[in-house]
Amino acid sequence: MDIAYIPSPSRGVWNLGPVPLRAYAFCIILGVVVAVWLGSKRWVARGGAKHTVGDIAVWAVPFGLVGGRLYHVITDGGRLYFGEGKNPWNALKIWEGGLGIWGAIALGAVGAWIGCRRRGVPLPAYADAIAPGIALAQALGRWGNYFNQELYGRETTLPWGLKIHKVLPDGTVVEGVYHPTFLYESLWCVGVALLVIWADRRFTLGHGRAFALYVAAYTVGRFWTEWLRIDEAHVYFGLRLNDWVSIAVFLCAVAYLVVVGKKRPGREDPATIDPAAHLEAEGAEGVAADKADAKGAAKVAEKADAKAAEKSAAGAGKGGDGAQSSRSVDGKPAAAPAAVAADKADEDAKNPI
Repeated sequence: MDIAYIPSPSRGVWNLGPVPLRAYAFCIILGVVVAVWLGSKRWVARGGAKHTVGDIAVWAVPFGLVGGRLYHVITDGGRLYFGEGKNPWNALKIWEGGLGIWGAIALGAVGAWIGCRRRGVPLPAYADAIAPGIALAQALGRWGNYFNQELYGRETTLPWGLKIHKVLPDGTVVEGVYHPTFLYESLWCVGVALLVIWADRRFTLGHGRAFALYVAAYTVGRFWTEWLRIDEAHVYFGLRLNDWVSIAVFLCAVAYLVVVGKKRPGREDPATIDPAAHLEAEGAEGVAADKADAKGAAKVAEKADAKAAEKSAAGAGKGGDGAQSSRSVDGKPAAAPAAVAADKADEDAKNPI
C-alpha cells in the first residue's frame, strides 16, 4: 500500500462559459513569457535593444509550436491519429498534448533565423541570449503534462511517486503510482538554465556556445527520463527513438562547443549584434541633447529677463528724479502737464491766426 505519493489533478480544463481554459495551454504560454522576459534581459546586457527578443519571438514561437506538433505527429501519428478507427483531425488538437521538443527547436530556429535576418541580428548571438529562457520554458511546459496525466514513468513505491487514475480513449483504466518523469525533467531543465547562466558568466560564452551547452546538458537529462517512460514509442536496438535522438544531438552540440570554442573564442562585440540598439542610443542622445538645449535656452531667457528688470528699475529711478525737479522751478511749484496743455489751448482760442 502506498502511503505517500504526488496526487494527480482532478481536472485539467476549466470552462469559462463556452470557452475552455486548459492548464496545458497556460503552462506553454507562461513558459513563452518567461523565456522572452529572461532572453530580453540577457540580450540588453549583451548590448542589444530591449524589444529585439520579443520581435524575433513573434516568428520563432509559432514556428516552434508547428515544428513540435509535426515531430509528434510524424513519430507517433501512426498509432494515435491514422489508421482504422482513428480520427486524423485529432492531430490538430494541440491542446490535448503532444509537442516534440526536437521539432520545436528545429523549426523554431528557422523562425528565429527569419526574424534575425529582418532585424539584422546574428542568430548565434540571439540563441545564446535565449538559451536559459528556453530551458525554463520547458520546465514550465512539463507541468502541462502533469495536468494531462501523461508522460509518466514506470511504477514505483517511492514517496514522490505520481498517482495516476485516468481512462484511455479505448476505455482502458490506468491506475497506479508511477515515476513523475514530468517533474524530473522540469527540475532538470531548471538546473540546465542555471548551468548555462553560470557558465556564460564564468567563461564568456559567445557565437552560439551558450545555446550548444543548453542543448548538450538537456539531452543528458532527456535520455534518462526517456528511459524511464513506459508510453508507447518506436524502439530500435533496445532504445526508444528519442533516446537515439538525444545521443545524436548531444554529440553534435559537444562538437559545436569544441570547434567554435577554438575558432571563435570569447563573445561578439556588443556594437555589432543589434542595429536597433544604435537607434535607441542615438534617440536617447537626441533626447538628452534636446533637454540640454532647452535648459540652456531657459537659462539665457532667465538672464535676459533679469537684465531687462534691472534696466527697468534703473529707468524708473531716473524718471522719479526728473518728476521731482519738475515740481519746483525757482522755488515755485511746477504746473502739471495736463494743466499746462489746457492753458495753451485757451490762449490759442483767444488769439486765432
